[in-house]
Formats: sequence, C-alpha cells, structure tokens
Amino acid sequence: MPPPNGDAPDRMDGDHRRNPRRRGEELKNAILAAALEELAEAGYAGLTMERVATRARTGKAALYRRWPNRAELVVEACTVHRLSDADMPDTGALRTDVIAALHQLCANLATSHGDLLRGLLAESVHDPELAQLVRERVHTAGPGAIQGVLLRAVARGEIEPWIPASRRATVAVDLLRNYYFLHGAPIPEGVITEIVDDVYLPLLLAPPGALPSTGSGQAPNGTAGDI
Repeated sequence: MPPPNGDAPDRMDGDHRRNPRRRGEELKNAILAAALEELAEAGYAGLTMERVATRARTGKAALYRRWPNRAELVVEACTVHRLSDADMPDTGALRTDVIAALHQLCANLATSHGDLLRGLLAESVHDPELAQLVRERVHTAGPGAIQGVLLRAVARGEIEPWIPASRRATVAVDLLRNYYFLHGAPIPEGVITEIVDDVYLPLLLAPPGALPSTGSGQAPNGTAGDI
C-alpha cells in the first residue's frame, strides 16, 4: 500500500541523467537542504517527496531509499542543525557554562531553523505519525548538547556523576525551548537567568529524590503555563 499524503513513489520520476552524479553524503545533504527550502516555502502540508526531489535535482527513488515518508525526511532535515557538545563553551564554572549554552541555543532558535521547528510542532497536532517523530527526535535536539557542560561540571566536582544521565539534565533546555514555542524569539535575558538560578542549578545540586521548593509554584517569568 502506498504511503499517505501524496508520498507514494511515482514511476515517472523524470530524466535525471543530465544532472551531476552525486552519491552518499553529498546527495543526502542536497536532499535535506531541498526539504528545508520546501518546508519554508510551502509548509509541511504542501511538502511532497516529488517537490523535494525536483528541487534537489534527483529522483524520488533516491529519497525513498533513505526515508520511507515525508515525515521522516522533514524531521531529519530539521534536526541536522542541532547544537553538539563541541559547540558548547567552557567558561570554567557550571553556572556560566549553562548560561552561555542557553545563549547559543537562543541564537539557533532565532534563525529560520527555529521558525521551521515551530511550524513543524504546529503541524504535528494534526498528524499522529509526525507528532511521534517530533517527540522522539526533535524534542531531544538540544538537550544532548548540554551534556558536555554537565560532564565538565562533574570533572570539576560541582555536581554528582549521575546527573548528566538523569532527567534533570535536560530541564534547562526543555524550559527554554517551551518558552520559545509559546512566545517566539528573542528570548529575554531575564528568562535565561531565572531558568538557571531559580530552577536548574537548585535541581542539579539537590540530592536524589529531593526537589527544591520555589515557594510560588510558578515557572520562570511568573507564568506557570510557560512549561
């Protein structure tokens, strides 16, 4: 049975013999770039495998060999720009490391890539398959980058060794990203420092099973709905 939403492979892919021969990573990168361009231009609802193939100057078969449907393709295209451990600065202290890391994430979200992620999140409400992929992959695009910050803090003796692998590790990035999805960019400096000082650092420093009390029960910026 062919995939839904116009994703069925077309036997009439056109003659691509005159296009330059590209293979491996070169072809994959061209397809991912074409997918992002199509997403920005037509949105997820208007994106088809055929349009992406045409923009990438290849056949649809090249897409289906790598991605079974457009949801898989679009999610991978949106996650290739995620920050890595190597992007995270080393300031010599946990607090300033985390603040610098969140600033870099803010800068990434403020680009067109961030706009695409917001659009993808909105579209996922109407597409269960896309929603599952977004939860599994786009949700983790960012928290992994802060692992380097936390591992350095462990080496300096600032936090316990179990912290980087715990749920606590992702809280700062999760809060920042949720604020962005609701309010967009730019993210105020006060939001970053409140996330770090009022929520994240107390959580990282608390012993297992203990949760620090803020007294108000509110999220940073005084709006519980932000999280």
